[in-house]
Amino acid sequence: MPRVGLIVNDGKGLAMTTADALEERFRGHGWDVRRVSSSGGMVGFANPDQHLRNRGFRACVPDNFSEELELAVVLGGDGTVLSAARQTAPIGVPILTINTGHLGFLAEAYLHQLDGALEQVISGRWTVEERSMLVVSVLRSEQRRWEVLCLNEMALHREPLTSMCHFEIAIGRHAPVDIAADGVILSTPTGSTAYALSAGGPVITPDCPVLQLTPIAPHSLASRALVFSDREPVTVFPATPERLMMVVDGSAGCYIWPEDRILIRRSDHPVRFVRLADHEFFGVLRNKLGWGLPHVAKPGNGELP
Repeated sequence: MPRVGLIVNDGKGLAMTTADALEERFRGHGWDVRRVSSSGGMVGFANPDQHLRNRGFRACVPDNFSEELELAVVLGGDGTVLSAARQTAPIGVPILTINTGHLGFLAEAYLHQLDGALEQVISGRWTVEERSMLVVSVLRSEQRRWEVLCLNEMALHREPLTSMCHFEIAIGRHAPVDIAADGVILSTPTGSTAYALSAGGPVITPDCPVLQLTPIAPHSLASRALVFSDREPVTVFPATPERLMMVVDGSAGCYIWPEDRILIRRSDHPVRFVRLADHEFFGVLRNKLGWGLPHVAKPGNGELP
């Protein structure tokens, strides 16, 4: 009997009703269905007054999920996809992303395409595209205090109403560099179209084996985004006396104290996206972000309105 997972944003009524219909249809075709909430992948923000979570990134995998699943269908928006990546990547289960949210940058299909998508899945007419993920670990001395998987980015920045910060960053065997800025972003190619793009970083196609370091509001004309091999581990030391805030993929994070350091390295467990058709990345950029659209002058007499 084939097995399928359903990962659902149970805070959205449309996602819930769609999941009910999908579960019934899969069972009708003889599939075993394992249904979970996407909240299991939303690690949240660790309480700075308590010990940080030290369970490791595999803690996000649902108890009823295993490598035996053919795939998992994800129902929600881009935030749900980020959570689902943490729930499935450690066990290598591919995810089919069905958008029930807004932008849907990471979506493979939309609700009006659901019937065709289900037919392709059941008949086995789909492929897998792998996207790199990061392991973000918070260390103090040799103790791991917190760890999570990351698909988009790790952002480390100052708290509101504090001054500019300094970050000492060591990339692999290279000499450490000092960056003075409001914060820094360390992103994957997938995350290059998210926060890093808003901070002025370049767009990187998903097949490039690189990472991107982007300063946030740097206090130097020489501090610009840097792209380097994803085989290089990155260590960030907060060279500032105040605590900082670290946010991972917008739904996980913790406070970082001066005695902490952050280790970021490429994960051995990529997220595996189900593709129902050829995934044309430039087409996604054009349709979602307006990249490469031709500029057409508006007709008129040349006068200002």
